[in-house]
Amino acid sequence: MGSTEEDLSKLNSHHDPASPTQPLLSNPTSSSPIEEPTSIVPQDPDSTQFLQISYNYGPRPFKDLPFLILFAFLVLCTFGFGIFSIFNRNTKYGDVSSYTYNSSSSSCVESSSFSLSGPNLDFGFVLFSSSSSGFFKVLIWTLVITLILTAPICFLLLLLLKHYTKQIVYVSLPFFVIMPIFLDVYWFVACTVSSSCSDAFPLVYRILVLVFVLLVVGVIIWIFIANWQRIELTVHIIGVASDALSRNLVLFLVLPLLTIGLLLYYAPIVVFLVFARLNGKIVARESDGEYTCVWKQDSWVPAYYTLAILTMLWSLTAMVEAQVYLISGTIAQWYFCKDDSAPKRSIRSSLRNAFGPSSGTVCLSGLLICVVRVVRAAVDSARQEAPGIVNLVLRCCVNAFLSAIDFLNKFTINFAAITGEAYCASARMTYELLRRNLLSAVFVETVSTRLLGGIVFVLSAVYAIVVWAIVKSVSSLGVDSYLVAVFAWLLLIVVLAFFVHVLDNVIDTVYICYAIDRDKGDVHKQDVHEVYVHLPISRSLRSSFSSRTLSV
Repeated sequence: MGSTEEDLSKLNSHHDPASPTQPLLSNPTSSSPIEEPTSIVPQDPDSTQFLQISYNYGPRPFKDLPFLILFAFLVLCTFGFGIFSIFNRNTKYGDVSSYTYNSSSSSCVESSSFSLSGPNLDFGFVLFSSSSSGFFKVLIWTLVITLILTAPICFLLLLLLKHYTKQIVYVSLPFFVIMPIFLDVYWFVACTVSSSCSDAFPLVYRILVLVFVLLVVGVIIWIFIANWQRIELTVHIIGVASDALSRNLVLFLVLPLLTIGLLLYYAPIVVFLVFARLNGKIVARESDGEYTCVWKQDSWVPAYYTLAILTMLWSLTAMVEAQVYLISGTIAQWYFCKDDSAPKRSIRSSLRNAFGPSSGTVCLSGLLICVVRVVRAAVDSARQEAPGIVNLVLRCCVNAFLSAIDFLNKFTINFAAITGEAYCASARMTYELLRRNLLSAVFVETVSTRLLGGIVFVLSAVYAIVVWAIVKSVSSLGVDSYLVAVFAWLLLIVVLAFFVHVLDNVIDTVYICYAIDRDKGDVHKQDVHEVYVHLPISRSLRSSFSSRTLSV
């Protein structure tokens, strides 16, 4: 990665000498002539347990089975009632308009006359399609080409981040400032020239928006300057993670296949939801003394909708956690392998563990994430319905609690993929591991994610501009070319966001593996230790550790 040794030497000059560079639970390299009595050294009741942390290559027992059984029960209920809805459907659902109320029988009967509105609808659709065929043709071809180009773009970005991390980050940083300023000035000038926009936004409001965006850009510049040393460290962390991911490229084949498998699993559930609407009957309803024939669903249909939607949400979060488990297990096997190459069948063993012994742990982790998302959505909807200071305080407390669950869950599933422990045991052991080694996980999670997100945004924006220029030159869409560029930008940014998600999980996994090495006094990847040793330690944990040492 270019001048890696020079950059690491700069980081060494700024490194806190008080932070421990030796593993806290290992013996120092040079022994003291006068040995301390072992009786005065406090021992944690389970410290010997944590000294044995490493990747579990052997057979793993099944963990968190109740949650796997609960998930399987919900899936079976969803498919069972879905199949029942298909065979129990009422074929008269689409004929409600042909039924009229019969006062003599007090029921709805089928009328002989009915409306022929179908051909008009089809004709309108044909007219709509023919008038927009040029736009849709260009849009479809653009999206197809973009989807094909996403694979080489991701591979090229990975290689650039592996070999030229510093250059990529430093080239992208100015665009974080240039692009907002360009868009702000462009909007100001375009709105001033346009009579409709200038009438809607007076000059005073336009100047306020212009100044506000410039102030935000100034804050961004100040953040860059204040955290420049942390950015340099994050550059090396991203480079190490890119190198680890480049040695396990099979992940980019398996992870999309898992996503496709989830979509195929969703397909019958969506069909069941469609057929569930057909379960009911045509009844008469009184309104202002007049009777009309309406469709009434069976009483179990809303409950089935709730069951199916919750099952789909849980399945989605469980699949996301299974992918994190797969990434963590694969990268951990590469990390603890003595040679620099990836071990054989690492993907296969991680898949077997994720969907085998640790499937209950994956389901529990997905359930927690699902609950967090549902509660957060409920809190956001309650904000609009019940505004007030009490609601604001409760919302802040709930969001803080949910963020803590998100943070704890993220590193728990990484640890479970390495050791095969149950969810609660992994959460406790992860906390103890980081606490004993005074490591701060917040730095790894926030700074690298924001830098990678900024790089993805810049690359996607540049690609959208290129697409707009090409579409503008080869077609006569006019203003619609902007819409084509926006769709291409959205597609590329979604794919690159998935790439960032994978790389983030690699960073977290390497971080946990480094903590295990530090705890055992071992070094499996020297280049990783040379970078991660410069991570800031947790100040609160260091103060508590110092006070405990002084009291001893």
